[in-house]
Amino acid sequence: MSAVLDVRAGPDALRALENHGLRPGDVRVMVGASGGPKWLVLNGLDRHLMQHFLPAMQAPVHLLGSSIGTWRFACWAQENPLAAYGRFQEAYLAQRYPEKVTARQITEKSYQILDHLLGETGIAEILDNRRLRSNIVTVRGRHLVQADHKFLLMLGLTFGAISNLAMRRLLGLSFERVLFHSRSETPARFHRLSDLPTRNVVLTPANLRSALMASASIPGVLAAVRGIPGAPHGTYYDGGVTDYHFDIPFHQSDGLVFYPHFYPRITPGWFDKMLRWRGPSREHYRNVLLVAPSASFVASLPHGKIPDRNDFFKLDDEARVAYWQQVIDASQALGDAFGELMERQRFAAVARPL
Repeated sequence: MSAVLDVRAGPDALRALENHGLRPGDVRVMVGASGGPKWLVLNGLDRHLMQHFLPAMQAPVHLLGSSIGTWRFACWAQENPLAAYGRFQEAYLAQRYPEKVTARQITEKSYQILDHLLGETGIAEILDNRRLRSNIVTVRGRHLVQADHKFLLMLGLTFGAISNLAMRRLLGLSFERVLFHSRSETPARFHRLSDLPTRNVVLTPANLRSALMASASIPGVLAAVRGIPGAPHGTYYDGGVTDYHFDIPFHQSDGLVFYPHFYPRITPGWFDKMLRWRGPSREHYRNVLLVAPSASFVASLPHGKIPDRNDFFKLDDEARVAYWQQVIDASQALGDAFGELMERQRFAAVARPL
């Protein structure tokens, strides 16, 4: 069963696995990446973790996500995570758009999905959760990226892409990372990031919904989020712009960092997707355990790939939803494989260097 999973570990994480296996109580941070519909391939793994792994985790655990990763974790942090996850899946698969869709229509539908996910009490439950601390990454546009006019926005994004190509740190000329986080007596180490311009904002009942929406608002695809209570004035977009898969000093955190991911590889920021040579710092990932679908599992899926945003353009609604449901059904094998590895504590035996 473990053949459907690709398990990767940094040297410190591997040492911990060799010494005493994977213990839920050792996990101090969980990471959720950007990726739109890619989250569907993790459905079976997420459900297994929520049922069997999450209850054994010890407070506090920081849930750090960008874009769709924050929406997954918004389910995890509710009192009944499986019910919230079910609402999320239901609303996500129900998406329908006209052929000539506008950013406004996608934004309106996204708010409907988010509100269905949160339900009537989700915001309060997330904020009151003392065991799972939410950390939501967004970006605040600077200069041209603040513009309402599409041409100016595209010009600003082009400048950001060119700057990032020259040096990742130059991405800070166009974007400021804004990390919304739960109030905590034990702040996470990543609350003091300095790789890019970064601000921290405490999550409140007034801003959590907006922060979640901002974190998933892809520039040029969804409308920007403005006027977030308690946050600096400005234009907020998808946190994946700066932190698509994350390249931050996880190694400074105590305990293990657990990363259920779509891929066994890491792409630091949104503009790095085409820069195959740019990866994260090895040092940053010393204590990270990453679990992803294996290449053979992905190859066995319909179309030989995991879902992505192109499915909206290449498939009609009926074919797209059928394909996505097949992926969800197949993903049960990932949860089963993880459970087998936990039962036999074979993570160290199957893990490869991250």
